[in-house]
Amino acid sequence: MFWLLADSNIVFIGVVLGVPVLALIFMYNGHVSRRNAVDYAFSSIDVQLKKRWDLILRLVETAKGYAKHEKEMFERVTVARTLAQTAHGAERFRREGEVSQELPNLIALAESYPELKADAQFINLQHNLTEIESQISAARRAYNAAITEYNDGVHMFPSSLVAGMFGFKKREWFQIEASEEGVKHV
Repeated sequence: MFWLLADSNIVFIGVVLGVPVLALIFMYNGHVSRRNAVDYAFSSIDVQLKKRWDLILRLVETAKGYAKHEKEMFERVTVARTLAQTAHGAERFRREGEVSQELPNLIALAESYPELKADAQFINLQHNLTEIESQISAARRAYNAAITEYNDGVHMFPSSLVAGMFGFKKREWFQIEASEEGVKHV
């Protein structure tokens, strides 16, 4: 009879200790999975942004040939691009917003220079930029959805306890102001 009582105590202790440990493991793995989804979504944005950076240089070089006295605008676009390339985290998102703010000025330049507007290479680059901006927008939506799910896990109880224990912190969305979205409508 004593053995039967001892066995039931061991089972009870095992359940009392095992259930919280299993819950901790599942919550931790959930955080890791959501963090990986965010990182993957960011890498998708990053690929598109790098394509845009290359395209911006080609657009500036093409436009410079036609609009030599627009030096200040070319410098603003180039500086914004360079600062975005070297920034990280929330600063990177802010800098990418500055790039997005300058791009409509570069595209609008073609309206002032009919030869540039008719240049086949500039037209092709402009079309590619519009495509890339659409891809960035789609990747940004996927990233922000992953961020929302990740942040929910970081903030919701009891998962927030595990997040705090293991250093999972809230992450920022990648947002662009409405005034910065002009390139998409070229």
